[in-house]
Amino acid sequence: MSKKHRGRFKGDPVTYQLPNPAGGVQLETFVPWTLVKRGLKKQVITPLDAPQAFLSEATRERQARSAAQDTALMRALGLAHHWQRLLDEGRFASISEIAQAEGLDLGRASRIARLAHLAPSIVESCAAGEDAGVTLERVCRRAIPQRWDVQCARLLSGR
Repeated sequence: MSKKHRGRFKGDPVTYQLPNPAGGVQLETFVPWTLVKRGLKKQVITPLDAPQAFLSEATRERQARSAAQDTALMRALGLAHHWQRLLDEGRFASISEIAQAEGLDLGRASRIARLAHLAPSIVESCAAGEDAGVTLERVCRRAIPQRWDVQCARLLSGR
């Protein structure tokens, strides 16, 4: 294999034999793809002559993947929910212990921990990439209300 094609794997047709009392039925499925390794990542590439239905599905998945980018807010939300689980399981007694273990100051850790109480609709819109106006700075700079409807009105409306 040449260096140009190193890390490329091509999809081959898969043939299935289904046993039947009257004789076997042969089904053949072919999904055109090429798996390319780029550093530590692997990416599936479709050929230009792939069926239209397959191309449209691949385009939708590509758009969904690009919309769900790893933003600072999404990382902080994941960290907040992780810390909340640690508190619920009793591994840590308080946010100050978590802040000390993580090497963060208590103010920063408590601002991140408050994100665990965001409304599910806000978290879903951030994960889907629908509302670009909700940023980590905007969420952390003011108090988060307890009621989810008030949170949605404040954060998603742009006030």
